[in-house]
Amino acid sequence: MQLKWKPLAAASLLAMMAASAHAATEITWWHSMTGALGDRVAGLADQFNKSQTEYKVTPIFKGSYDEAMAAAIAAFRAGNAPHILQVFEVGTATMMYSKGAIVPVTEVMKTAGEKFDPSVYVPAVAGYYTSPKGDMVSFPFNSSTTVFYYNKDAFAKAGLDPNKPPVTWQEVVSAAAKLKASGERCAYTTGWQSWVHLESFSAWHNVEFASKNNGFGGLDARLKFNSPLHVKHIENLANWAKQGYFTYAGRKNEPEAKFYSGECAMLSSSSSAYANISKNAKFKFAASTLPYYNDVQGAPQNTIIGGASLWVMSGKKTDEYKAVAKFFKFLSQPEIQAKWHQETGYLPITNAAYELTKSSGFYQKNPDPQVAVQQMIVKTTAKSRGIRLGSFTQIRTIIDEELETVWNGKKTAKEALDTAVRRGDELLVRFERANK
Repeated sequence: MQLKWKPLAAASLLAMMAASAHAATEITWWHSMTGALGDRVAGLADQFNKSQTEYKVTPIFKGSYDEAMAAAIAAFRAGNAPHILQVFEVGTATMMYSKGAIVPVTEVMKTAGEKFDPSVYVPAVAGYYTSPKGDMVSFPFNSSTTVFYYNKDAFAKAGLDPNKPPVTWQEVVSAAAKLKASGERCAYTTGWQSWVHLESFSAWHNVEFASKNNGFGGLDARLKFNSPLHVKHIENLANWAKQGYFTYAGRKNEPEAKFYSGECAMLSSSSSAYANISKNAKFKFAASTLPYYNDVQGAPQNTIIGGASLWVMSGKKTDEYKAVAKFFKFLSQPEIQAKWHQETGYLPITNAAYELTKSSGFYQKNPDPQVAVQQMIVKTTAKSRGIRLGSFTQIRTIIDEELETVWNGKKTAKEALDTAVRRGDELLVRFERANK
């Protein structure tokens, strides 16, 4: 018996076959952005998807940076890793030495036939994600640095000049005393305590965090953040906590909510907090440079990069890598980068994006985002280029644990930092042996 095709059914089948033949190549992007930043990530993917029909990027939130990294490692071993993984800067060395797990971004772009010029990126950003051979291994995306925020209304209430932020740590404690006297329950708090008070603190004062140029010079680097200057600073914070000037509120970005809710009057944290602060604060605020000790020669130098980059996982198809390359090319456009910078507080990763933002007059109306850029666009030194250490995520956890013993009075600053260095060095030795 011969089947007869109905015209409508035949047309539907042909349409389905045509759609299948031209189906967009889909890639997944695991990220760790929440709140206003998560909304903007979704917006970037949607904008890319609507700009063409060949490729589709699907962003998937996978928890905090360390949670996403652990999930990706497990997924890679199971053979179902994402195409793109957002990894925070402290995971850079670990990813670089993950043999067979990643494909360097330089290679991805070259294979896909996409023009890729590392010189267009801000040097402090590009240099951090560049291998000793000069190849960029990951794609700079949400690069941030440490800045200082303050509540201008609270300053005015305390009799402080709302247009004159504290520049030195001596001025911070003086302001904290006046804020407390005016009735503020929390004068000062900090996000990312290891990054702000040891990592960036070191670069800002042009002192070593670790030997071997902070790990850039070799796997045999060892920690050095228990110097007299580091001990003095942590000691000061401990004393300020006892006096009610400093409030510890968590290891990561949890303290940012205490600032934009109005509970704390001063905050040191990531420049990327700008998006959520702008969205939620019901008071006038401003951003300023990270405080420093003015009796330290060479300070201030420059703060270091934070945030994250995008890594391309191995084991994917050629057309999928082409999709990744197209997406990275899209993200590099000056207009896209300038908008991302202006809305989030993250650094513009390309010189063109910075110049576009500057020429548009944005900084004249919104000076806060430029603070982060100005802290980074200076010539770095061997001590201030950044920190690239193996097992850095675990080292940062150790630092958090030891600092908490200082805040709760169980250890002195020197005891805690000495212990953190010893425990951290043990991890560095193991990492060095495993990756020789």
